[in-house]
Amino acid sequence: MKKYICFDIGGTKVKHGLLLENGSILSTDSYDTQCTNLEIFLKEMVDTINMYTKNNYVSGVAISLPGFINPYTGYSERGGAIKALDNQNLKKLLRSRISLPIEIENDGNCAALAEKISGNAKRCSDFICVTIGTGIGGGIFINGKLLHGRSFRGGEFGFMITKAGNHDKEILHSNASTNALIKSYKNLMGISENENIKGETVFLESRHNGSVRGLIDDWIRNISYGIFNLAATLNPQKILIGGGVISQQGLLGNINNNLDQLPWWKEIKVPVESCRYPNDGGMIGAMYHFMKIREHS
Repeated sequence: MKKYICFDIGGTKVKHGLLLENGSILSTDSYDTQCTNLEIFLKEMVDTINMYTKNNYVSGVAISLPGFINPYTGYSERGGAIKALDNQNLKKLLRSRISLPIEIENDGNCAALAEKISGNAKRCSDFICVTIGTGIGGGIFINGKLLHGRSFRGGEFGFMITKAGNHDKEILHSNASTNALIKSYKNLMGISENENIKGETVFLESRHNGSVRGLIDDWIRNISYGIFNLAATLNPQKILIGGGVISQQGLLGNINNNLDQLPWWKEIKVPVESCRYPNDGGMIGAMYHFMKIREHS
C-alpha cells in the first residue's frame, strides 16, 4: 500500500504525518508555523520530508494550505495567515529542493474532500464543511463536485459579514474563529497580545468565570449566524463543522441551540453536525486530492 507525506499547514501549527492510501495515519507530529520568513518555512518543510523519506518509500507529498490556492498549479495568490506564501508557488519552490511529486489544495477544500470520500458526507451530493481555526474556512460540494469558484475563493466563509455595526469584528474571521475567541479573552483578562494562549484555556476558565462564559456565548452566536447564512444561500443536505475546537464538550449542541433560537431557522433548517475528522481532515483530504490529481494526469 502506498505511503504519502501529508502536511496540514495552519496559521499556528504545521501538522504533518505519514499516511497510507486508505487514510490510515501511521505517524503524526507538528511544529510552529513560520508565517513571515519564506526560507525558514521551506527549510522546516524540507527537513520534515527528509525525516520521513529516510526510513520510508513514499509516493508523494500532499499539502493542505490556507488561502486562495490554485489546486492545479500550486500557486497561492494569498497564503492566508502565512504571509510568506502570498504570491508564491509552494509546489515549484519545493520541487527545486526535493524529487518527490507534490500536490497542493486549499485547507477547507481538503477538509471537505476528507468528509466526502470517507467521512460524514459520504452519502451527500450537496454539503458544506466549515472549519474553525486560526480563521474560518471551508469547502462546498454541489452536485457531487467541489466548488472552487472562478478565482479559487469558493468556501472563504471567513469574509462573510455578520456584525456590520462593529468595525473590528465585522467578518467571521474576526468574530467566530478560535483566534478571535482567544483575542477577546486576552482583552478581557488584560493578557499581553504576544502571550501564547490556547483555546482550551478559555473553555476551562469559562467554567468558573461568568464573563468568559459570556465571551464564548457571543462567539457561538457569531458562528451560528454564519451557518444560518450558508444554509439560506445553498440549502445543502447538511453542514459539517471541523477544526479541533469542535471537540469541546457541548459546543455542537450549543451551536444548534443558538440556531434554533433564530426565528427564521425553521424555514431553512438543515442538519448541523461535526466532521468525522475534526483534527486530521486537512492531511487526509490533501492525500485524496493528490491521488485524484495524479489519477487524471
